Amino acid sequence: MVSLFQALMLILQVIWFIMIAHIIMSWLINFQVLNIRQPMVSQIWYALNRLLEPVYAPIRRILPQTPGLDLAPLVAFILLIIVQQTLANNAGFFYGF
Repeated sequence: MVSLFQALMLILQVIWFIMIAHIIMSWLINFQVLNIRQPMVSQIWYALNRLLEPVYAPIRRILPQTPGLDLAPLVAFILLIIVQQTLANNAGFFYGF
Protein backbone atom coordinates (compact mmCIF):
# COMPACT_ATOMS: atom_id res chain seq x y z
CA MET A 1 0.00 0.00 0.00
CA VAL A 2 2.95 2.33 0.58
CA SER A 3 3.95 2.11 -3.06
CA LEU A 4 0.39 3.00 -4.09
CA PHE A 5 0.48 6.07 -1.85
CA GLN A 6 3.86 7.13 -3.22
CA ALA A 7 2.71 6.60 -6.82
CA LEU A 8 -0.41 8.70 -6.25
CA MET A 9 1.60 11.50 -4.65
CA LEU A 10 4.13 11.41 -7.50
CA ILE A 11 1.38 11.63 -10.12
CA LEU A 12 -0.21 14.56 -8.29
CA GLN A 13 3.14 16.35 -8.05
CA VAL A 14 3.76 15.91 -11.81
CA ILE A 15 0.30 17.29 -12.55
CA TRP A 16 1.04 20.20 -10.19
CA PHE A 17 4.25 21.07 -12.06
CA ILE A 18 2.51 20.81 -15.44
CA MET A 19 -0.27 23.12 -14.24
CA ILE A 20 2.24 25.65 -12.86
CA ALA A 21 4.12 25.61 -16.18
CA HIS A 22 0.85 26.12 -18.07
CA ILE A 23 -0.24 29.01 -15.85
CA ILE A 24 3.13 30.78 -16.06
CA MET A 25 3.32 30.24 -19.81
CA SER A 26 -0.18 31.64 -20.31
CA TRP A 27 0.84 34.78 -18.41
CA LEU A 28 3.99 35.15 -20.49
CA ILE A 29 2.02 34.75 -23.71
CA ASN A 30 -0.66 37.23 -22.60
CA PHE A 31 1.95 39.81 -21.61
CA GLN A 32 3.71 39.20 -24.96
CA VAL A 33 6.95 38.02 -23.41
CA LEU A 34 6.61 34.80 -25.40
CA ASN A 35 5.41 34.67 -28.97
CA ILE A 36 3.15 31.77 -29.96
CA ARG A 37 4.51 31.97 -33.52
CA GLN A 38 7.86 30.60 -32.42
CA PRO A 39 7.93 26.86 -33.16
CA MET A 40 9.28 25.73 -29.79
CA VAL A 41 6.90 27.94 -27.82
CA SER A 42 3.90 26.80 -29.85
CA GLN A 43 4.81 23.12 -29.47
CA ILE A 44 5.13 23.44 -25.69
CA TRP A 45 1.95 25.53 -25.45
CA TYR A 46 -0.18 23.15 -27.51
CA ALA A 47 1.23 20.11 -25.69
CA LEU A 48 0.33 21.64 -22.31
CA ASN A 49 -3.13 22.53 -23.60
CA ARG A 50 -3.69 18.97 -24.86
CA LEU A 51 -2.58 17.55 -21.52
CA LEU A 52 -4.71 19.84 -19.36
CA GLU A 53 -7.83 20.32 -21.47
CA PRO A 54 -9.42 17.05 -20.22
CA VAL A 55 -9.02 18.42 -16.69
CA TYR A 56 -10.27 21.93 -17.46
CA ALA A 57 -13.24 21.05 -19.74
CA PRO A 58 -15.55 19.59 -17.04
CA ILE A 59 -14.73 22.49 -14.72
CA ARG A 60 -15.55 25.03 -17.46
CA ARG A 61 -18.96 23.41 -17.95
CA ILE A 62 -19.78 23.94 -14.26
CA LEU A 63 -18.38 27.45 -13.83
CA PRO A 64 -20.30 30.49 -15.05
CA GLN A 65 -19.07 32.27 -18.18
CA THR A 66 -16.58 35.02 -17.38
CA PRO A 67 -15.43 36.77 -20.55
CA GLY A 68 -11.69 37.33 -20.65
CA LEU A 69 -11.06 35.36 -17.47
CA ASP A 70 -10.66 31.60 -17.30
CA LEU A 71 -11.16 30.36 -13.77
CA ALA A 72 -10.84 26.66 -14.62
CA PRO A 73 -7.07 26.48 -13.95
CA LEU A 74 -7.54 28.11 -10.55
CA VAL A 75 -10.32 25.71 -9.58
CA ALA A 76 -8.33 22.71 -10.85
CA PHE A 77 -5.27 23.90 -8.94
CA ILE A 78 -7.27 24.25 -5.71
CA LEU A 79 -8.84 20.81 -6.20
CA LEU A 80 -5.41 19.30 -6.81
CA ILE A 81 -4.09 20.80 -3.57
CA ILE A 82 -7.14 19.51 -1.69
CA VAL A 83 -6.58 15.98 -3.04
CA GLN A 84 -2.88 16.12 -2.11
CA GLN A 85 -3.67 17.28 1.42
CA THR A 86 -6.38 14.65 1.81
CA LEU A 87 -3.97 11.91 0.78
CA ALA A 88 -1.24 13.26 3.05
CA ASN A 89 -3.64 13.46 6.02
CA ASN A 90 -4.77 9.89 5.43
CA ALA A 91 -1.29 8.48 4.87
CA GLY A 92 -1.73 6.28 7.92
CA PHE A 93 -4.26 4.21 6.00
CA PHE A 94 -1.61 3.42 3.37
CA TYR A 95 1.09 2.72 5.96
CA GLY A 96 -1.19 0.38 7.91
CA PHE A 97 -1.67 2.43 11.08
